[in-house]
Amino acid sequence: MAQATRATKALEQAGTRFELRSYDYDPDADSIGQAAASALGVEPAQVFKTLMVLIDGKPACAIAPSDGEVSMKRVAAALGAKSATMMRPADAERLTGYKVGGISPFGQMRKVPVVLDETALLWDAIFINGGQRGLQVFLAGEDAAQALDAVIADISMA
Repeated sequence: MAQATRATKALEQAGTRFELRSYDYDPDADSIGQAAASALGVEPAQVFKTLMVLIDGKPACAIAPSDGEVSMKRVAAALGAKSATMMRPADAERLTGYKVGGISPFGQMRKVPVVLDETALLWDAIFINGGQRGLQVFLAGEDAAQALDAVIADISMA
């Protein structure tokens, strides 16, 4: 598995400290994030999923714990929009340059607004997709937010 991706290169260029962790990706898993957590031997709440969304029809990125649901209403509010919907997978792949299951918020083809769930700051470090299936970056939530110029907000539902 290649370890250098656009995501890892973007983090290196930003001077962000991170570690790489790889695992055997299961495309048939019910929840990719929860499968990753299990393979990595960590809590699912520590593995964050990257969701590509449309806010008022424009692309954006929401990053939240893999073990919960994301409130589109909260995503929209956090980014100053009226509404948010999930982006179609094919559109997400085209916009980011990554394949579904390997979409990273780092090093996307086009910079879009990002919202990071506030629970990312509760951990010493979190896992976020590293730009390919089966590759995670392990970094401090604050560092992820800074590298992405992300808004921190409560976007998860219990």
